[in-house]
Amino acid sequence: MIVIACVDDALGMMFNKRRQSKDKVLQKEIMEATAGKKLWMNQYSLNQFQEEFPESHILCDEDFLNKAAEGDYCFVENISLKSYEEKIEKIILYKWNRKYPADFFFDISINENGWKIIESEEFPGYSHEKITKEVYGK
Repeated sequence: MIVIACVDDALGMMFNKRRQSKDKVLQKEIMEATAGKKLWMNQYSLNQFQEEFPESHILCDEDFLNKAAEGDYCFVENISLKSYEEKIEKIILYKWNRKYPADFFFDISINENGWKIIESEEFPGYSHEKITKEVYGK
């Protein structure tokens, strides 16, 4: 599976059981980058995509990390990934380039266990001046 997550400068993802932020340009970027593929997520994440992309390739299931197959994309906001690391082929981090309050963090150490950055790009968001996309592989 290919994991997609949004993080702040400290790899924070959520605060008080809510996502730190969202951006409609980033949502469009994710939908375009995963077009023609399976994009898995849970209901919590689906809620932010449903209005803009009601007919899409998104598969929603609370157990999606166990159901996703090789090559499937998984958008993760509120689930620990550490126990799934062996199943992950690639990690795509979208960075907000700022620090938000956080109490839930991306828990895979991308600086360890053989993860290497293979791609990086920046683009302007709707509510964020700059969003950085980093792709990691082994």
